[in-house]
Amino acid sequence: MSDIVTVAWKKYLLQLQHHPLRTKAITAGVLAGCSDAVAQKIAGVKKLQLKRSLLLVIFGFAYSGPFGHFLHKLMEQIFKGKKDIETVAKKVILEQLTTSPWNNFFFLLYYGLVVEGRPWALVKNKVRNDYPTIQLTAWKFWPIIGWINYRYMPVQFRVIFHSFVASCWSIFLNLKARTVATIKKD
Repeated sequence: MSDIVTVAWKKYLLQLQHHPLRTKAITAGVLAGCSDAVAQKIAGVKKLQLKRSLLLVIFGFAYSGPFGHFLHKLMEQIFKGKKDIETVAKKVILEQLTTSPWNNFFFLLYYGLVVEGRPWALVKNKVRNDYPTIQLTAWKFWPIIGWINYRYMPVQFRVIFHSFVASCWSIFLNLKARTVATIKKD
């Protein structure tokens, strides 16, 4: 079994080296789909809602992976690859003041409008009510992850590390974002 894992990991690293954007997008999509399946099970859904999971795979593939890829490239350009404590703190602060609020806001919009297919007025109210709590929670959790990511992860693994942790965060967001009326216990 360990040989299979070793071979798969080597192939993954090769893909990451030759096709970094595509590999990060696929990884983020797969992890988003997995986190949705877990969130559905936690919420008590008996039959997996595949359309919903697919829409979240698309979100991870089309948005989260590429966004993270270009964010980390930009951070490396801005901070010239430095990993000293002061630079890491600046990266974390910059990320938390810019991309964190945007990503959480955008996820709530996408989830309400696309995944749930709710009208704008309902989504707007849901965002107005839930976004402040979600963002405050994010600011308690994500700076630690950002610190680990910028301080210890090689740049080529930052999106993957972030995507893995984000799959856990997405379970929380997913459960928080969903409208109770849409839960179907088939």
